Amino acid sequence: MSAGGDRNQSELGGYASSASPYRVLARKYRPATFADLIGQEAMVRTVSNAFETDRIPQAWILTGVRGVGKTTTARILARALNYELPDGSVTKPTVNMPTLGIHCQAIMDSRHIDVLEMDAASHNGVEDVRQINDAIRYAPVSARYKVYILDEVHMLTPQAFNALLKTLEEPPPHAKFIFATTEIRKVPITILSRCQRFDLRRVDAGVLIKHLERVALNEQVEVEPQALALIARAAEGSVRDSLSLLDQAIAHAAGSVQAEHVRAMLGLADRARIIDLFESIMRGDIAAALAELRSQYETGADPAVVLSDLAEFTHFVTRVKIVPSVGDDPAFIETERSRGRVLAERLSMRVLSRTWQMLLKGIAEVNAAGRPLAAAEMILIRIAYAADLPTPDEVIRSLNGKDTQQRQQSGSVAATDRNSFSTLATQAQPAQERAGSAVAARAAPAAEAGAERKPEPLVCQRLEDLIALAAAKRDIGVKLALERDVRLVRCEDGRLEVALEPGAAKSLINDLARKFSQWSNRPWIVVVSAEQGEPTIRSQNDARKAELKTGVRSDPLVQAVLARFPGAEIVDVRKAETVGSGNGETPASQPPPSVDGEEIEPEPEEESSAFGVRSAKMAGYEDL
Repeated sequence: MSAGGDRNQSELGGYASSASPYRVLARKYRPATFADLIGQEAMVRTVSNAFETDRIPQAWILTGVRGVGKTTTARILARALNYELPDGSVTKPTVNMPTLGIHCQAIMDSRHIDVLEMDAASHNGVEDVRQINDAIRYAPVSARYKVYILDEVHMLTPQAFNALLKTLEEPPPHAKFIFATTEIRKVPITILSRCQRFDLRRVDAGVLIKHLERVALNEQVEVEPQALALIARAAEGSVRDSLSLLDQAIAHAAGSVQAEHVRAMLGLADRARIIDLFESIMRGDIAAALAELRSQYETGADPAVVLSDLAEFTHFVTRVKIVPSVGDDPAFIETERSRGRVLAERLSMRVLSRTWQMLLKGIAEVNAAGRPLAAAEMILIRIAYAADLPTPDEVIRSLNGKDTQQRQQSGSVAATDRNSFSTLATQAQPAQERAGSAVAARAAPAAEAGAERKPEPLVCQRLEDLIALAAAKRDIGVKLALERDVRLVRCEDGRLEVALEPGAAKSLINDLARKFSQWSNRPWIVVVSAEQGEPTIRSQNDARKAELKTGVRSDPLVQAVLARFPGAEIVDVRKAETVGSGNGETPASQPPPSVDGEEIEPEPEEESSAFGVRSAKMAGYEDL
């Protein structure tokens, strides 16, 4: 439709009259057919196939964000259901509507007697639904179907939804329902199960730009491509928002619409200046960054919007770094695409991620601050100072490198046998002696310590070696964790595969790898395996103790003792050579007493049996 054309359909689906008053672009270019809908190809194909095969449901529900065509689609559906021509050539519903039918104009103007539009936000009670239930029984007056369009249907009360269920499930053959909502999660599942659902997607920025170009050409208005890109980006996928912004930009420019007009209208900063500000921050040039922010603020830019633009550009650079083809997106101006590619090559992912997190927190701080500009300046200072800071892993590597250099300059520690840790564990000195010798070795001059030599790595090929290493290092926490929280899967020198108990600490794997590497003078890899693994060391020890107790309990002498003292329990089992008797020790070579099946009464002075069970260890008795 041209600006002053007749009541004929334009290439964009709008209808207008030269004598009609001015209508905003969002209404003037509202689609009138399925062919005019943009960005909803999946829904159009499904509905078209349903109409062609006469598989038309009794109810549809349309959902999506604002301005993507929910109400417009509902009216097009109502028009397709009731499309008729004066010559009577169309006898059934169709999606092919090349010209206006008998009922089309009244349906598009929302004044047809058989197509009832109801705003559920203001008519959300049971009484409103009861009126629908009472009126739906009667046949349509002039159209083929009686169509009920309920906009913002999620606003109905639970009682109203319940009142609608029966009618919605089994409506009369001449009735159809079309629901539209932006909050699909608030619609009861009982309603959704009775409708065909269509999710209207956001319209891509490239599609919006082409649509706006056609509208501007039809309106005979010259619009700069960068201005269209800014409008499409600000619309966030909403066709109605993009047309409203274009309408406002045309009025704001009073002529050719330039990108500067759109930025001034939306309170946006120049994208090139945003990139300049971003580069200043990444260089750590705080003075230039503050000057640029102050300059943009004086030209009318909102500090929160500036930070939002910085965050958006950071996101764009990150996407370009991961997916280079994103740099060809027409929604971004050429300056953004070219400079974004360069920054994506120079900046690391850690720096971009850190900048993104700080900007997100900074936007909330600016919105909550009484002085937004001051808050924004402090955020830029914070990011600029953090831009050249090393990451935590770089700090650790730097510290490890300094420690290695200091050890090489201070001399070497006296050589020890480090071929296996089992040898080290048996020859370990007390902690005080080792500490003293280590300090003396570091303090000794290089000439007295002899030739410099790097400590040889320890060889630990068993989990028991690692437990012994933790015990020698007096790290009780690691020792207990290895015995209690770790199920061994595979162990070899430099690599440990384990399965963890449910109560294991989350940082256990990293702590083990770090400490093993420090203690053994070589890198260690500790990983969590999907295999079940062996039982924990503590579980194995407990099982052995339980087995030993069971064997002891079968001894006739022990059975006689337990029978003599009801309620007594075997608390512990020890080897005979470690069990003391009086002031001396019971010799390990002492033969066990013979048992011939006769009743044995233990003598009170005996404190141990042949199995090393002290009678005093029985629960509830101090001495036998």
